[in-house]
Amino acid sequence: MALFLTPGQRADITEAEPLLDEADPAAFIADKAYDADPLIEKLEERQITPVIPSKKNRICPRKIRFSIYKKRNIIERFFARLRQFRGIATRCDRMKSTFLAVVQLVAAILGLN
Repeated sequence: MALFLTPGQRADITEAEPLLDEADPAAFIADKAYDADPLIEKLEERQITPVIPSKKNRICPRKIRFSIYKKRNIIERFFARLRQFRGIATRCDRMKSTFLAVVQLVAAILGLN
């Protein structure tokens, strides 16, 4: 597992490639916001299966395996449980390193449960 912090105004897709450098997954499960040709090409180049639904305006929609896409629910539930911690939900920490340490600690606790 790898975690990165980004500013709230930055799009998450900009951090997808550096995050992939930290991990070596068999599949990349994401929502429609990650449906961009450069990212998909990089995934296919590294032989990672992109499980990203196509946007409505895509000319040639791609086929995905929804049996794998259903596992995205696990990730969504993880973030919902992470936000139950008041310090994380309100971002009380001023320093980036302290906030990241708290998120990693809580993620480890949730992973053990």
